[in-house]
Amino acid sequence: MNINTIKNWFTLENMMDLIQQYRSFGPIPGILLPLLEAFLPFLPLVVFVTANANAFGLWWGFLFSWIGATLGALIVFLLVRRYGETRVFRFLRKNKQVNRLTKWVDRHGFGPLFILLCFPFTPSAVVNVVAGLSSISIAQYMLAVVTGKMVMIFTISFIGYDIISLVKQPIRTVIVVAIIFVLWFVGKRIEIHLNKKMELDQRIERKKQEESN
Repeated sequence: MNINTIKNWFTLENMMDLIQQYRSFGPIPGILLPLLEAFLPFLPLVVFVTANANAFGLWWGFLFSWIGATLGALIVFLLVRRYGETRVFRFLRKNKQVNRLTKWVDRHGFGPLFILLCFPFTPSAVVNVVAGLSSISIAQYMLAVVTGKMVMIFTISFIGYDIISLVKQPIRTVIVVAIIFVLWFVGKRIEIHLNKKMELDQRIERKKQEESN
């Protein structure tokens, strides 16, 4: 069985049947499917999120998908951050494209990561690995993942749950765009606060070192 065969099995109908089959486990199947995609990026996250929205309803489906996708992204990030210097990831650090992306993340921080994670077709697995190899703080990346995934998962859930009403009522599209802007703005303010705190901590640390010398 090759990857294409596996991908072809993950249809919306099959995922709906799978969730219904394991409905007795509550939200666990709805959370595990998006979480699994963080480790196996060839799996169709859009299908998982749409299936959750239709199986559990818009809001519960969104919540379960968001929890799963966020947990998966953070676990991958933390694993790469923890084992990034080992032989497993050493070849990635030598890759020119990965190196370039890592430096880009170091320079720009929260903003671009948030934007990338808002879009469903961004290779989030690559973003998670590159962020883990970069020097971005865990707090900054968690903020980008939580807010960016919220926008992305809600947008897919919203469209997948009732695409006809989205076309007939353009105001809903305006609402989605407004949510993206608000989350981006709030995220930037929090990032500025985090950066100031980190700079203050670094100054205090340097002052202590100077005094000890």
